[in-house]
Amino acid sequence: MLSCLSRTHRVPFVWKKSYHDYVRAFSPGSGIVRVPLASPKVIGVVNSRGTRSHQEDFYSFVTLSLDPEELRLSVKKAHGAVFIGIYDGHGGSGVSQYLRQELHGLVESVNKSHIPELYAWIQEIGGYFKRFKGGALAPWISNPETAPPLDLEARMAQAFFEVDRHLSADNMAQSCGATASKLALTVAHCGDTRVLLCSTDGKVHPMTENHHADARVEAIRLRRMMGSSLITDSFGESRWMGALANTRCLGDLRYKRFGVTPEPEVRTKLLEGSKWAYLVLVSDGISSILSDSEIVDLARNAPDPKTAANRILSFAEELGAEDNVTAIVVPLAGWGKIQGPDSTRELREYRRLQAVGSERQRRM
Repeated sequence: MLSCLSRTHRVPFVWKKSYHDYVRAFSPGSGIVRVPLASPKVIGVVNSRGTRSHQEDFYSFVTLSLDPEELRLSVKKAHGAVFIGIYDGHGGSGVSQYLRQELHGLVESVNKSHIPELYAWIQEIGGYFKRFKGGALAPWISNPETAPPLDLEARMAQAFFEVDRHLSADNMAQSCGATASKLALTVAHCGDTRVLLCSTDGKVHPMTENHHADARVEAIRLRRMMGSSLITDSFGESRWMGALANTRCLGDLRYKRFGVTPEPEVRTKLLEGSKWAYLVLVSDGISSILSDSEIVDLARNAPDPKTAANRILSFAEELGAEDNVTAIVVPLAGWGKIQGPDSTRELREYRRLQAVGSERQRRM
């Protein structure tokens, strides 16, 4: 399926690839050096398929070359962009693998002049999108050439919609999807993967909200446009159309006309100074078992990002994680300087002991 996707869904317009798997940095005495993102001391990544028969979680990290003027409009400061993606696949791995291969290239290459054509395709979906006014893309629908440069929110929205357009020719993507979160000082997110900032005082600052149909923002959006198709089962779990936990995702094209949208929720935060210790990205195989505070506490005082990510994944598995699980830890300026108590230590130890007892019961 992977080779089929990479051949069938190539980007229909040509761009000069500028993204890389390293960051250029200045080193006294050595000048400009290349720092590989794949180094476990730069970005720590671990993932496991859990007890599932196959792996649907994927991830990527690259540096992008973007127009400094666009970045200035978004964060009032010209800078490069590191792109980190975590893709939680469901119904198959085709869409999440496609995102790993292609999304960063789309983010780098989208052009405002293509937005009118893209918007026409969006409206052809019908249903929910017949009433869609363009969202973050609205300023570029009529006269893109005279409109201002794209900001990061519009660039990410265009890239997410382009993913669905490229996948629309593949039958697999009708029932297979993925949720995603990306970082370049700006988090663009849809679904229920989690992006968490940990400050040097040990506190957690979530950068994402889960896009479930019963969440306040999603419930308002869906009721306004579609009425209600939310079904709650006997376990108290809510599903849109009786099938989907997430009402924002890439893929799942057969549900698009019923309100499932790839529009990302975009949040920007300037990480100035050494206030921030690290960033953690996790798929819902972890966040469904661990609280935000437990996740960031597990990473504290780790000697390197890879070890921090391993601690998060290992503890989730100790508690019985069955889903695909992925954890990414990105050190920030305050790495190694975290202060304050580990507020969830006693809770984690209690949960660990309870999990051991439960496992013994299952074996009896």
